[in-house]
Amino acid sequence: MKIIERPYFDKLFQLLKARGYDLFGPVVRDGAILYDRIDQVTDLPIGWQDRQEKGAYRLEKTAAPTLFAYAVGPHSWKKFLHPPEYLLWKAQRTEGGFELFREKEKKPEKKKPAFIGVRSCELNAILIQDKVFLEGQAIDPLYKSIREEAFIVAVNCTHPAGTCFCVSMDTGPRVKGAFDISLMEVFREDRHYFIAEAGSSKGEEVLHEIQGDPAQKSEITEGEDLLEKAADKMGRKLNTEGVRELLYANAGHPRWDEVANRCLSCGNCTMVCPTCFCTTVEDKTDLSGRHAERWSKWDSCFSLDFSYIHGGPVRSTVRSRYRQWITHKLATWIDQFGSSGCVGCGRCITWCPVGIDITEEAAAIRNDHMEQK
Repeated sequence: MKIIERPYFDKLFQLLKARGYDLFGPVVRDGAILYDRIDQVTDLPIGWQDRQEKGAYRLEKTAAPTLFAYAVGPHSWKKFLHPPEYLLWKAQRTEGGFELFREKEKKPEKKKPAFIGVRSCELNAILIQDKVFLEGQAIDPLYKSIREEAFIVAVNCTHPAGTCFCVSMDTGPRVKGAFDISLMEVFREDRHYFIAEAGSSKGEEVLHEIQGDPAQKSEITEGEDLLEKAADKMGRKLNTEGVRELLYANAGHPRWDEVANRCLSCGNCTMVCPTCFCTTVEDKTDLSGRHAERWSKWDSCFSLDFSYIHGGPVRSTVRSRYRQWITHKLATWIDQFGSSGCVGCGRCITWCPVGIDITEEAAAIRNDHMEQK
């Protein structure tokens, strides 16, 4: 481990850009912390922290010039790895039929992405989506091309939100594996520094060029204390013991009707979720019928049309659609991919307009189930 004092932290950005990376990280915009293209350290949300509860999100300015004193916002890294919409193919009509259109002009070389400020829950979400897009018979070529080039600078989370429950899901707050560099930000009145650790050969090469000294035991202990306090400050808890079997056994539970009376079926929870991956395809053509395109776009299982087949939608009620979502996240995902589809980031709770809480719904069904037993 290496100590990087705050004045030398800017060197990290310079080195990544010199290696041909485009930088993406947190920025303050429209009253929230979003992920977007960045160029320098001053683009980060310096001195900002967030407060989150059911259906509520607020930013507050603090006196401390910390860079990563927030939890997570409405964006996830999914928007870069699995874009909200992208062109699958386009074709041009010819005398003999249609042929795929290929641009003759040479495209500019695409730079590699470097993700700055990836939290542990988000890193676990990326690993979950790796299983979806990179394993099995169907491999997504776009996801694969971006994922293989990505450089990940992860940040240990020391400021969990009121809706976080990563400890329950064993996905945080400590960053574990699959990163290039991990950072622990430590701020005191007399000192501001980062405990940096390399997780790959690429990360080790970058860290070697940044001025800093080996981390001392006292500095590592200070970072460990921050992580322990963060784990104790989780705003939510979710009992995962036997949750798969619990949801399977309660498909007809009356709680589904109660939540359906509140749910707007807006799909916010699926849009902000870092692991949801449902898409639809949209075909476009011009009036002449000579040009056609097919686009992939994010979709949601809360959409009535999502389960439409000949004769109508399979899940025609809000009750069935919410049950499908939570059961997939906490149960059937395990059957598909060997792990839960929830990483405890709390986004679905924060950004639900009516404050539906996945941890409360699971707990309510568990309590009734135990009473009946």
